[in-house]
Amino acid sequence: MQKKYIQWILFLAALILLLVISIIVSLSSGEVKISWLQLPEIISNKESLEYTVLSKIRIPRLILAISVGGALSLSGAILQGIYRNPLVEPYTLGISGGAALGIAIAIVFGIHAISYLVLPVFGFIGAIVTLFLVYFLSIRKGGLSINSMLLIGVMVSFVASSAMMFLMSITTTDNIQSIVFWVMGSLDESNVLLIKIAFYTAVSGLILTTFFARSLNALRLGEVKAKHLGINTNITIKLLFFVASLLTGVAVSVAGVIGFVGLVIPHLVRLIIGNDYRIIIVSSFLGGAIFLILSDTLARTIISPNELPIGVITGFVGGLVFIAVLSRSKSKFKLN
Repeated sequence: MQKKYIQWILFLAALILLLVISIIVSLSSGEVKISWLQLPEIISNKESLEYTVLSKIRIPRLILAISVGGALSLSGAILQGIYRNPLVEPYTLGISGGAALGIAIAIVFGIHAISYLVLPVFGFIGAIVTLFLVYFLSIRKGGLSINSMLLIGVMVSFVASSAMMFLMSITTTDNIQSIVFWVMGSLDESNVLLIKIAFYTAVSGLILTTFFARSLNALRLGEVKAKHLGINTNITIKLLFFVASLLTGVAVSVAGVIGFVGLVIPHLVRLIIGNDYRIIIVSSFLGGAIFLILSDTLARTIISPNELPIGVITGFVGGLVFIAVLSRSKSKFKLN
């Protein structure tokens, strides 16, 4: 038992070290080169160009990357625990399709011109409406059907995507470009209010989920056995589902559709450190933050001065990593 806790501490220490290194790399990389040794001096000199670049561009992107990456990865870990399925991720339940449809509606009908808050608000509304639709369609007389929720989520996602395609087929070229750019994901958000909302939501979700670590461990055994262990599975599943939905809805509404973070990171964490949610929750959050920081750094430097959509990087890298991991660890591809 003591050996396990030592392994957890070492693993968390390694993740924190990687997070610090990722932060330094992110702040140092870009069109304006900044040596990491000069960071303390630059931060103290508010009149320099480098300080402006850090304070107005890179630090906000960094905070948003930590928030969105941590939120998506944590949401994936929660949903994989609820469904006991390592292939479930936040977007499986139609969240991305609903958010994309909300954005498409705002752009096609010109509502986005009213305020900079319109697109995030419509994206969030689209995600939440989709999730409530999936939730209520999954309710049976005996209670909430987890399997039905998964299947209905996939179908609702297809319907939402088809509706978005219809809107794109009847709108202008400029609107199509705006929709596609958003769908591909970006951390190029300079509004302080939106960044704060994303950050506080992610941290609050992390803190709240830690209180349900033992419940998630019990759910790994199945709902029936979890009930025998004293877990109120009905309330627990509903609350965790709400937390995962809120985390994903906020992340998607601010940064667009960024795939594979909620699928790959929790699975990698599980393979490395085991299935105990007391360590998976925090590790998934840190791992998601690290992955998105490095992906964003690569996205804005690989073809500098131009920038790739971050969804391209996460999809390409995440997909290759996931395939490589599965091909070498088929025997571990389980949650219990």
